[in-house]
Amino acid sequence: MRKIEYLMEGKRTSDGAGVSLTRIIGTPELNMLDPFLLLDEFGSENPDDYIAGFPSHPHRGFETITYMINGKFKHEDTAGNEGYLTDGSVQWMTAGKGIIHSEMPEQTEGLMRGFQLWLNLPKEKKMVDPSYKDIQADDIPLVNFNGGQIKVISGLYKSILGPGRPHTGVLYLDVHINKSSNIEIPIEDDWNAFVYVYEGEIKANLCVPKGMLAVLETDGAFKCNAVANNTKFIIVAGEPIREKVARGGPFVMNTKEEILEAFDDYQSGKLG
Repeated sequence: MRKIEYLMEGKRTSDGAGVSLTRIIGTPELNMLDPFLLLDEFGSENPDDYIAGFPSHPHRGFETITYMINGKFKHEDTAGNEGYLTDGSVQWMTAGKGIIHSEMPEQTEGLMRGFQLWLNLPKEKKMVDPSYKDIQADDIPLVNFNGGQIKVISGLYKSILGPGRPHTGVLYLDVHINKSSNIEIPIEDDWNAFVYVYEGEIKANLCVPKGMLAVLETDGAFKCNAVANNTKFIIVAGEPIREKVARGGPFVMNTKEEILEAFDDYQSGKLG
């Protein structure tokens, strides 16, 4: 059975044009968890925390997965894609060789809550054509179990395949579990995995309260039980790429030279 290796708390920060968020992966304490480069949680009922949004900005060399739990965002990019993120929907974007996009709120009040995950691309796929997939809430399968339900966003759970189609192996589940119930989640051996509790509390070999990230060991299934009512957590696992990573702002490549090339391409209008 896969145990919790250690716990971490996210760091409050802001991004975009001033959106308040909690950075969970991508901090000095946890720079990345191969293949995951960044995990942000955004959540507020105060419009001042999200209204400025994320105006046009570039990306190259990775994928972004935005899971909107509550709220409405509009997405536009230079590949000609346009879509809306609403309650329970997912935006899956492959930046590949380069894309310029914006993510702006389509609401002026009420709760805005969700996650954005950055998923690295292997060297041979960093320069693929950019693409975008809008996954509606109704297209995300639900698996009911005794004590709760699981949303299968990506990967395979109990023969149910999620709609997310990453370029590498990824499992992404949103688990809702009642107090005193337990769940066992199979994970591919040698994959890196984490759990983030966004409501309630779970217990495995360690207790994981709301707002804590649990980094898991790399072998076996993960089993836990809920110790609070209305417990909700995401569990994400991925096949490590095991390549050098060079980062520069919105670009993630393998070398510093490739990062400089990305900035040059952006400034000269060749990116996106």
